[in-house]
Amino acid sequence: MIDGRQFDWRATAGKVRDSAAGGAPVTYGLIALCCAVFLISPFSGFGGAAYGSQDALLAAQAGYFERWGVIPTELWEGSARALLTPFTALFVHGSWLHLLGNLLFLYVFGAMAEERMGRVQFALFYIGCGYLALVCYAAVHADSGQTLVGASGAISAVLGGFLYLFPKARVTSLFPFLFFLPLRFPAWIVLVFWFGLQWAAAQAADAGPGVAYLAHVAGFAAGFLYAWGRYRGGAKVKVPATATEGDSQP
Repeated sequence: MIDGRQFDWRATAGKVRDSAAGGAPVTYGLIALCCAVFLISPFSGFGGAAYGSQDALLAAQAGYFERWGVIPTELWEGSARALLTPFTALFVHGSWLHLLGNLLFLYVFGAMAEERMGRVQFALFYIGCGYLALVCYAAVHADSGQTLVGASGAISAVLGGFLYLFPKARVTSLFPFLFFLPLRFPAWIVLVFWFGLQWAAAQAADAGPGVAYLAHVAGFAAGFLYAWGRYRGGAKVKVPATATEGDSQP
């Protein structure tokens, strides 16, 4: 996935070499888990005949979201089940487009972040920041009964962490206003532009159904601040790294 990586991480060089030799099992495991959860969900399109009718399928989909997704009004009631939903919601997606859009970004940016952080720390970072992103959204929309699902808050945290750790990495991106031409930019340009879009969209969004841009903003900020706090003053990348292809937004 990643090529052209020549880093001087000094104290962490041995850990990075070991991680690189073994690939990025946490990143690929998260991708596999999200895919498996989606395939057995009523949103995948498989086994639709088992529901008997379109109304039954829609009812199953609504029930699935209510069971595993975050409902802000229920979250603040404090029940154990509701407090678990910001974790379970990270693995639930509502369509193939939702799933693949999120996992593309995790595939592009997750492996390098995992190699830099280490497997266990990256897993805790992903889950912790993803949980926090969904809770932040629920706090702002505390009166909303809309269900929130998806990994985008956690993946936004990966993007924020990546921005701090690898600002000089070059990313191939597709921008609609440039006729989807594949162009290579430093990661900091792409990710700052992406964050600006999410921030602007969050200002215009309401609590109704749609994309939870505020969760993206919260996740990105949490990921960047964590990387800044954890790795500030540590060894830096000396030679620009190269990441593979990605979109302008997840």
